[in-house]
Amino acid sequence: MRSRYCAYVLRNERYLLATWHASTRPPALNLNDESQWLGLKVLGGETVAEDEAWVGFVARFKQAGRAQRLKERSRFVKEGGCWYYIDGVIDEAVAESPPAQKTGRNVPCPCGSGKKHKRCCG
Repeated sequence: MRSRYCAYVLRNERYLLATWHASTRPPALNLNDESQWLGLKVLGGETVAEDEAWVGFVARFKQAGRAQRLKERSRFVKEGGCWYYIDGVIDEAVAESPPAQKTGRNVPCPCGSGKKHKRCCG
């Protein structure tokens, strides 16, 4: 999960496609957007079988100047000793931008980074 997140940060389409299972892999990815990735928190994993697992995560990013979060539960399968991304279920309630709030001098950033807003997304 962390290596795929890093590949998104670095816009490494080659790695992302190589770690995506052939049964669901798209022909190409559009990584040219202006998203600025801010952090990843892995929420935990669940092994379903010896060769299948789920991983939950929250990824924080900024797009068009707005802090956003993506929460997903991703499914992976193991083939030939390597894990491949199959698909995921996005938590729509978290996928939207956090509600706007007044940001004062020492208010934490609404993106969830734990930093002061003025030092993060402000």
